[in-house]
Amino acid sequence: MVKLIAAFAVSLLLLAAGCTSQKSSPDEVREKTAQATSEMKQDAKALADGVKEGWNRNQPLDVNNASKEQLQSLPGMSAEGAERIIESRPYGSASELVSRRVISQQEYDKIKDQITAKN
Repeated sequence: MVKLIAAFAVSLLLLAAGCTSQKSSPDEVREKTAQATSEMKQDAKALADGVKEGWNRNQPLDVNNASKEQLQSLPGMSAEGAERIIESRPYGSASELVSRRVISQQEYDKIKDQITAKN
């Protein structure tokens, strides 16, 4: 999908370049194409990351495999809390976060519907 988006963007750039009244040298066209391709590569990666996040948004976050950034996206989760979760892995169930005193019951209550512990 990323390649398709990038190819489409490059095609649009080339089409737009062909619609100008000024003649561009091959070096200018190559440089503009390289710049546009670089920008589209960044945009396509961001788009792909957004699609991936969107697909996973309604699924519980696995505390055994989630990254620090993913854990921090949970309501009220600090960087320190995310690090404690990672350091105390693995978990047999999400409720072990409380029974093993990794996070408080109050913190757990805020996120319990958004997490799971897959083995």
